[in-house]
Amino acid sequence: QVQLVESGGGLVQAGGSLRLSCVASGSTFSDYDKGWFRQAPGKEREFVAAIGWLIGSAHYADSVKGRFTISSDSAKNTMYLQMNSLKPEDTAVYYCAGGRRYSGSYNRTTAYEYWGQGTQVTVSS
Repeated sequence: QVQLVESGGGLVQAGGSLRLSCVASGSTFSDYDKGWFRQAPGKEREFVAAIGWLIGSAHYADSVKGRFTISSDSAKNTMYLQMNSLKPEDTAVYYCAGGRRYSGSYNRTTAYEYWGQGTQVTVSS
């Protein structure tokens, strides 16, 4: 069982950048499908990006493609989300997730059993 802790959120102006980190403990994170989701007030949790465990293929929501980059460092048991050209609509609580269901449905919350506590990202206009 893996425990996940996010960090790196904060307040940034539109057009700025942030890098989120998700540190895993208790298990080897490279054995998991890994994803980032976000949830804005009054909205459902939505998919942002994912990286598959087998070959490390990256997947992105259309809304962040070309601006966000997901990566992982197996030596540090850590996953990252580099967010550039941030927009006010990116404001949300960002959650990292890990799963060993290997469903291939990276954009679904049901693909992941383990979740972090979330980190707030606020983008001002």
